[in-house]
Amino acid sequence: MSDKKWVYLFDEVKDAEEHAGSWDGVRELLGGKGANLAEMTRIGIPVPPFFTITTEACNKYLEEGNEFPKGMWEQALDALKAVEKASDKKFGDPKNPLLVSCRSGAKMSMPGMMDTVLNIGLNDETVKGFIELTKNERFVYDAYRRLIAMFGTVVLEISDEKFEKALDEKKKAAGTESDTDLTAENLKELVEDFKAIVKKEKGFDFPQDPIEQMLLATKAVFDSWNAKRAIDYRKAANIPDDLGTAVNIVTMVYGNTGSDSGTGVAFTRDPSTGEKILFGEYLLNAQGEDVVAGIRNAEKIVNMKKDLPEAFEDFIKIAQKLEDHYSDMQDVEFTIERGKLWMLQTRTGKRTAMAAVKIAVDMVAEGVISKDEAVRRVSPSQVDTMLHPQFTGDTLEVAKKENKHFATGVNASPGAAVGRVYFDADTAEKMATEENIPVIMVRPFTKPDDVHGMLASEGILTSEGGATSHAAVVARQFGVPCIVGASMLRIDMDSRQLESNGVVVKEGDWVSIDGGSGEAFLGKLELTSPTLDEQTDLLTLLTWADEICARPGIRTGPEGWPTTGLQVWANADYPKDAQRARSYGAKGIGLCRTEHMFFEQERLPSVQRMILADSSEERVKALDELLPHQRSDFEGLFEAMDGLPVIVRLIDPPLHEFLPSEEGLLEEVVTMRVKGEKKGLAEKEDLLASVRSMHESNPMMGLRGIRLSIVMPEIVEMQVRAIFEAAANMALKGVDVKPEIMIPLTGHVNELKIIQPRLEEIAADVMKSKKIEFPFKFGTMIEIPRAALTATEIAEVAEFFSFGTNDLTQMTFGYSRDDAERNFLVTYVEEGILPENPFQTVDTQGVGRLMKMSVEEGRKSRPDLEVGICGEHGGDPASIEFCHTIGQNYVSCSPFRVPVARLAAAHAALKYAPE
Repeated sequence: MSDKKWVYLFDEVKDAEEHAGSWDGVRELLGGKGANLAEMTRIGIPVPPFFTITTEACNKYLEEGNEFPKGMWEQALDALKAVEKASDKKFGDPKNPLLVSCRSGAKMSMPGMMDTVLNIGLNDETVKGFIELTKNERFVYDAYRRLIAMFGTVVLEISDEKFEKALDEKKKAAGTESDTDLTAENLKELVEDFKAIVKKEKGFDFPQDPIEQMLLATKAVFDSWNAKRAIDYRKAANIPDDLGTAVNIVTMVYGNTGSDSGTGVAFTRDPSTGEKILFGEYLLNAQGEDVVAGIRNAEKIVNMKKDLPEAFEDFIKIAQKLEDHYSDMQDVEFTIERGKLWMLQTRTGKRTAMAAVKIAVDMVAEGVISKDEAVRRVSPSQVDTMLHPQFTGDTLEVAKKENKHFATGVNASPGAAVGRVYFDADTAEKMATEENIPVIMVRPFTKPDDVHGMLASEGILTSEGGATSHAAVVARQFGVPCIVGASMLRIDMDSRQLESNGVVVKEGDWVSIDGGSGEAFLGKLELTSPTLDEQTDLLTLLTWADEICARPGIRTGPEGWPTTGLQVWANADYPKDAQRARSYGAKGIGLCRTEHMFFEQERLPSVQRMILADSSEERVKALDELLPHQRSDFEGLFEAMDGLPVIVRLIDPPLHEFLPSEEGLLEEVVTMRVKGEKKGLAEKEDLLASVRSMHESNPMMGLRGIRLSIVMPEIVEMQVRAIFEAAANMALKGVDVKPEIMIPLTGHVNELKIIQPRLEEIAADVMKSKKIEFPFKFGTMIEIPRAALTATEIAEVAEFFSFGTNDLTQMTFGYSRDDAERNFLVTYVEEGILPENPFQTVDTQGVGRLMKMSVEEGRKSRPDLEVGICGEHGGDPASIEFCHTIGQNYVSCSPFRVPVARLAAAHAALKYAPE
């Protein structure tokens, strides 16, 4: 016998805590289900006797080639004896049989992703004793056929469709549509049919030894940790692969013993809206999987009050007790056996983004949690989901008038989705990932094996199931709009189409679904983005997030480090973008790309004349035409950001981007020559010659950024004059302007030493001529590895740094982003060569190391050096956390990502706050 403890009984939660060192450790050791069952037992809530085989045992089992670790099974059999004693029943005893379930349970909840087997211990002999004991032959054979089907599917890996087909045929022969109407004799026959399926598919009989049943079920649950659906779910939910699952062997209690019994799933608050009302479903005379799988359409939990009033009152009290105990919304499973309530599970409930925010804010108001805890409980991805597009009321009204509405079901997960219909998970995933087609996955009901298709889909529509069914729970967690239980749908999997209210929708047809109202429509309805002003609870939460980041002392570090958390700025090129950014809570503009303004149609001719000019005089003349436009652009930005900093990046891309393509010009010239067209041909030929003369083998590493500023200084001189004239004009109107000029692509400090003093002179000249002064800064982008390595020297000239992580990543890895993402990056991530796409999340070991070095070295020369980031990484929560840890002042991202970044910045501040 091994000294290692692999198994814990229902009353050994204190032992588990001593071994694990903390409650979080207990959850990791016993899994969330086992830990919570033990905790419910400890606080006096009725839980059937059970024992838990640890996650450590699972990991050891998987390490050792799917063999139980030494001593584990012996400990399990000893624990089984204790459960027998507590339940006053005996496992395998024909006269008084103990029946158990074998359930998974990882530290992080993964609803439906791993396996469960119920009614273990039934065989041809114990069935007889169980009938004698319960005086209910129908109930016993119903339990036995369920065991054979679940065991056959989960343990023996027989397709569940084999058993479903046999059940459907039996119901048809009996002239009934519901399995609850099958007689004891029908079910007895079905047991023999199911046994025959096992024999035919596997070549051996259904196991009659209860110990063998329990052993094989335990192995199956361990194996299910590495099932494809579980791996897909973990990847989507960012759950580590090395946690493993516990196995819980729990005494069976039955909700299918008659009209005084039932089973259900409930949430202590509405998981869709967050409203403080009991939300859930139950079924009389049923087992738990009937509700969770959505096989039968269940009743609302409030109706249980009239069917089972005493059990309902007990349930109300227990549900509140659990929410009070855990200080969070709970998702519970229960069974009522002959009037007696048993709790089978409690866990922190999965919820929609809207519900997560409302529950967090409400619980602060109720005095249950602090503001800091409320901020922790909402993820940045949930904030992102709340700002996803929706259908407007007008859009829906018009669609209904045009008779596009074809189905209504349960509004299981809010949000709007538009896509093409596909009827199975594999096709849905393929179309979404390989063909880049937006998908609405339509199924009778979803199973755990469908999760990869669900995650790839824009929306989900099912004909069966309720608000607590598998589809609803998974969709809510991942923010996928979902409608379930649209019973008017008739789905024909053979012909790949559905029919509803006389409307036929074929695979590949466009539909639109509204998960908030539960309505489905034909065709593509227009989507609109909600505004932050409409989200009062979210505004409250984000205000708390900002307060956390502004808290003095929330961050500590070397000299020059900010003592507050990260600020969130925005990338905005036009006044309307700046206004949106400010309304979303941005504290500044971290990147205004001036070249975008050059592409506007009325300006492009002047830009092209400037590029093609043969002399500096001609170039200046063209730039003089552009200056008023640039000045006007900047005036709008400064006005929109009154009192906040605005970083303007000087021209960055190579000049050829503003000219027609060489290929297009060549085609035009050849066509004109062939047709004998003379008018305009010489001009086209001159333009083609100019474009060819500007050709570079690698333009992204050629004449651009600061190099272009040195070779053609007239361009940036015009831009700086326009910026400072605009700032001066607005300052004279009472606007508090704070311009910061960013010089891109610096690789050597001498480049700055040449260009920056010339630009500072222009700034001083403008302020002198306008008779006004205001604060300003000149800084540079750190996007070349050499700049990072020589940051001490560069900071002697530059007053701020901003990381251009897109280019810095390209140059550090030696990747061309577009080519890499098209040709091999997906493979690299899938194969584990890279942990994630480095263009989406900062590569902390390589690119991040350069960033950290830049901050540290730069502040040696300039202790008050302002440091930010303005690449796409500025809106990525993991990258934001990294920016916090290296002492940056701000992150800058798209205006639409500002709310997400505000919460992510607060999360980082709380995570690393000094104790």
